[in-house]
Amino acid sequence: MSHVVVIGAGITGLATAHALARDGIAVTLVDAYGPAAMASGWTLAGVRQSGRDPAELPLAREAVALWATLDEELDAPTGYRRSGNLRLARDAQEAQRIAALVKEQSAVGLEISLVEGDDLRALAPALSPEIVCASHCPSDGQAEPLAVARAYRDAGERLGVRFRFGTPVTGIDCTGGRFRALETADGPIAGDACLVAAGIGAPGLLAPLGLDLPLRTPLVTMALSEKVAPCLDQVLGTASANVAARQQADGRLRVSSGILPWDGALTHDDQGHPRASPDAATLSGMLMRVAEVLPAFATTPVERFWGGVIDLTPDALPVLGPVPGIAGLHVASGFSGHGFCLGPVTGRIMRDLLLGREQERDLAAFAFTRFREGAPATAPLTLHG
Repeated sequence: MSHVVVIGAGITGLATAHALARDGIAVTLVDAYGPAAMASGWTLAGVRQSGRDPAELPLAREAVALWATLDEELDAPTGYRRSGNLRLARDAQEAQRIAALVKEQSAVGLEISLVEGDDLRALAPALSPEIVCASHCPSDGQAEPLAVARAYRDAGERLGVRFRFGTPVTGIDCTGGRFRALETADGPIAGDACLVAAGIGAPGLLAPLGLDLPLRTPLVTMALSEKVAPCLDQVLGTASANVAARQQADGRLRVSSGILPWDGALTHDDQGHPRASPDAATLSGMLMRVAEVLPAFATTPVERFWGGVIDLTPDALPVLGPVPGIAGLHVASGFSGHGFCLGPVTGRIMRDLLLGREQERDLAAFAFTRFREGAPATAPLTLHG
């Protein structure tokens, strides 16, 4: 293996390109926009293990260990801090779900506990007194998504990764049953292997090859406040995943909603960056739900808002690995709103798979071929990391 082509400059593509380049592999990364222009920039950017599907939890735990030294590995700040995660219950029904979550994840060795009353107020004084209880995982945390993307890009450049930003991919040449080249508006890019880490764009790239990646693309509404005094250490979520929040290192509160239908229309700002804008009613509802959890948010000025599109698989688990019938073509997409945390470990996984190395992790739950075996059950979403 001498040259790998990566489609997508989100955290997955950037981390894979970096991992390959560290092992001496020539890499070309292609993206229609630039680093973290879509999901990896739109995300809340929680780094969590709590609330994960049992199949995904081992990867999340490995990823959290890698985040601890990622600044040193990339020789740049990522804004990562291990500040904890609180998943909130607002009524008795949600409290039952939180208690079950704590019991289940404690049983597999995760440090997680149920907190309520004065203990919860001491952990997060800004919370509404109406919050019944919460799960608390102190080893979860958060990072700053654009800083992470810059750090991976710069580290990749130092290792010789060739970046082709502003280059839309128009097709994938897989004649003879193996990957040959990317087709782009600027001409073909040949390689020995290819990773499709294109998020919501992956199904459109794979369909001409006879490959069906079943993704839905709902919208999550995001907002960013003006800078306020420190008031929140942990990343917050709710049992029903319709509110999430964290306070960035710069003091701004970054908040999000649950998922809503999306019409598929991307617009672009003055710099050519893609946008998926929610309507006023959706934005208003999200801001009100955040204020119900964090009462002070009701009087906090909002600086900007945006929509984040989710690449949602039927079982809310990503696809990681080779596609059937085409040698050298791999996919890492469908992270379903919680792939940011996994980036450092996903990069290592995809590097090893692309290079044909023996894989010690159990990746059966993430195989592309699982969709051939019947539609997986729809899984509940957890949208903050």
